[in-house]
Amino acid sequence: MARMSAEMHCGSLPASHPGMVPGTLVRASGCIRCFDVVCATTGLVVLWPVLLAVALLILIFDGWPVFFRQARVGLGGKLFRIWKFRTMRPETPGQEGPLVTAASDLRITRFGRLLRASKMDELPQLVNVLAGEMSVIGPRPEVPRYVNLEEPVWQAVLAVRPGITDLATLAHLDEERTLSASEDPESYYREAVLPGKLALNVKYLQIRSWRTDFRVIVLTLQSVLHLRPGEQGWIREFLSTEIAWRAHVKDDQ
Repeated sequence: MARMSAEMHCGSLPASHPGMVPGTLVRASGCIRCFDVVCATTGLVVLWPVLLAVALLILIFDGWPVFFRQARVGLGGKLFRIWKFRTMRPETPGQEGPLVTAASDLRITRFGRLLRASKMDELPQLVNVLAGEMSVIGPRPEVPRYVNLEEPVWQAVLAVRPGITDLATLAHLDEERTLSASEDPESYYREAVLPGKLALNVKYLQIRSWRTDFRVIVLTLQSVLHLRPGEQGWIREFLSTEIAWRAHVKDDQ
């Protein structure tokens, strides 16, 4: 709570977002919102037994609280509080640890490690989607400390709702393992990992369509189920294929 209140300076973005050349779906925000509401409602209705079971297991193995809440920067630079199942030991006020989590982080509980590996800790974010704070597909929301609203790249990324999954997340599935190999995981994240994520987010938003979002959903399911091979260069192939498809559609119009 102390960290959140100390970082409530995030303000809001200007009406225009320089450097952004939106894809067809970015402009159709009303359609995206309808899709999000349907997906979030369906997900919560279908998955409520799973959500309840996970909550009970957290209480049994790790105690209270069940959920983790944290301030994140959303659409237009506005702050919201994200929902996650708690996977780490509660922090003592005034002794907060790093804002990024490496695979070797001793704060992760035994059951929390299983939740993180399966990505089930992210399921409560369906509530954020239903509340209009997040989308199913969109750039992952960052904590205020890492966001600079004066930079054009942030203005472009925050022109859309943050999401539960996105292309940049899929490109960094081994992020926690990568951070654990660094002497200073937080600095490495800010200086090496985050700029790459932002650049990939902007590229994705420039070509975004229903087709690209559907492909990201399929890739996410494959990754969670460990069905997607870890071949090199798949991000480049994804982007080049979608750019070519978008050009082909334009030529046919």
